[in-house]
Order: sequence, then C-alpha cells, then structure tokens
Amino acid sequence: MRRAMAEAEVGDDVFGEDPSINALQERAAELLGQEAGLLTASGTMSNLIAALTWCSRGDEMIMGQEAHMFWNESAGSSALAGAQIRLVPNDDNGRIAAGDVAAAIRDASNIHVPASTLVCLENTHNRCSGGVMTPQDTREVVDVAHAAGAAVHLDGARIFNAAVALEVPVAELTKDVDDVSFCLSKALSCPVGSVLCGSEEFITRARKWRKMVGGGMRQAGVLAAAGLVALDSMVERLADDHANARRLAAGLADVDGLTVDPDSIHTNIVIFEVDREAVGDAREVIAALREDGVLVSHSREQSLRMVTHRHISSADVDEAVARVNGTVRRLAAAG
Repeated sequence: MRRAMAEAEVGDDVFGEDPSINALQERAAELLGQEAGLLTASGTMSNLIAALTWCSRGDEMIMGQEAHMFWNESAGSSALAGAQIRLVPNDDNGRIAAGDVAAAIRDASNIHVPASTLVCLENTHNRCSGGVMTPQDTREVVDVAHAAGAAVHLDGARIFNAAVALEVPVAELTKDVDDVSFCLSKALSCPVGSVLCGSEEFITRARKWRKMVGGGMRQAGVLAAAGLVALDSMVERLADDHANARRLAAGLADVDGLTVDPDSIHTNIVIFEVDREAVGDAREVIAALREDGVLVSHSREQSLRMVTHRHISSADVDEAVARVNGTVRRLAAAG
C-alpha cells in the first residue's frame, strides 16, 4: 500500500485531473452499484456532504437513536446543513423499523412542521456491536422513505464488513439507497479517506459541497492509491477480523464482572458491559487497562468497546483477554 502511494500518478482533483482519484471513484461506484463516486477526507465529511446535498435549511432528517451521525459527528448536519434530526429506535442489531420511520415522517401539507427529506441508515452499526442490516432490512425502510418523497443515505463506513458477514456482494446492500458512504480507513486499513457514491447528478451537487467544506485536496492521488489497494486486497480478509472478534467476545464472556453475548457479534466490533458494583466505574476500568497495555474505548455508561483489525491476530486476542482478566480481578479485589 505504501509503495502504491509513493508511485501514485497524481493531478489536480479540484479540476478532476487526478487519475488515481478518478480510478478510485470509478472503482468504488462500480463495486457499490452506483453511477459515480467522490473521495472525501473522512466518513464524517461524507455524511455531512450527503446531508448538505439532500437537505435545505429547516428540513428534517430521520435516523436511529444510536446513529453515528447523531452521536459522533459534532452535530454537523444541524450546524451546517441546518437540518433538524428526528430519532427513532434502533434494535440491538442497529436496525430501524420501517413502521417507526413511517410514523416519524411529517405531513408535508402541514406548515407547522419541517419537511422529512432524508432518512439515514447505518450498516454495520458502530454503537450496536457492528450489527448488520440485510438487503431486505434496507429495502423495507427505503420503500417507506421513497413513498413519502424522502431520500435515503446509507452511512456504510464498514459496509464491506456487512457484505463479508452476510456473504453477499456489497452492491446487494447498497442498490436500493440513494447514496452511500464508506471508509477506506478503519477495516480497509488505509491511512485516511472515505468515498461517497450515488447518481451522477447527486455527485455533481455533492462535489460543490465538498469544495465548500474544504474537501478539495488537489494532488490527493497518494491517498487514492491506498484506497485502490484496499479494495483489491483488504475485503476478503475481513472474515479474519470477524472470527477474531467472536474469539474476543467468547473470552471476555468468561471474565467475572464482564457481560457480553458472543452470539451477538457478527463483524469486528465487541461491546461489553462492566459490572459497576463488582469491578468499578467503566472509565476507571479503561484507565487501569491502559496501564496494563490494553487500549479500549468507552461506548456508553458501563459499556466498553473493542475492535479487531488487520494488525490484531488470534494470539493478540488471547493475550488481551488474559490481561483484561487480570486487570478486572485486581480491581474487583481492591473493592
């Protein structure tokens, strides 16, 4: 990947003249069954550009209550697109129900309420242990949204994980939505980048918004070259990350004071609960684990989050579980 970056042919992408970026955008769109693609700096930027492209100020976006766009993107859709966010429940797998979306869509003839112009999905789901949506799950929500005249944006930061877990072509998960973003970083192992895909008309409008938010990166073919390597060589191996995540969950489930259901882990994210009374506050556990050489992140309240990736082997998983067990036992003993 680094060799490809060093040898990348570049040009000025603001003028559409970077051959490496053009190749990546075409390859990404082809894989996802879309007409065109647009390289952005991050998944957050891709999601923001989608909101800016679909929504006018005062419109409303509908998404799950655990959506990354709601929790982890600095309220960009509201602050910059001027769109209000309306939340509907996520189930444990990260799905939102078509019935809940239908109930949330506003009556377009009522001047007292915002227009429901965009429904946002997430696959896999970051805050729901990497849960996956099937093509049918997606289609049910899309049908409701389109019947009401709303577009559907898919935050597919880890959409290739979903495709590998379900053993379906990635285009099967994206064919019904109006646009989709995915990250080149994270599971695909690139240093930076995301691609937003959709129709030619959508990407033309999105390109202007990318320029407005400072995403015109000129000779960024060095980044696109990494993305091309990732799409060619990093997708199939995601199954290894999923197997390691299940192995991790099974090990953590055997640690007294921690709770996780290994059968609920389908991709590469493991979220587990810490018993406050037996072990302590979750943030104190994070600090103790860091001292013992295990890095974890906070999910919510007493939940911690671990992620497997290309640099984590099964032996690393076993070592992490052993260290976690030791740390938890020490904290529990200290009372």
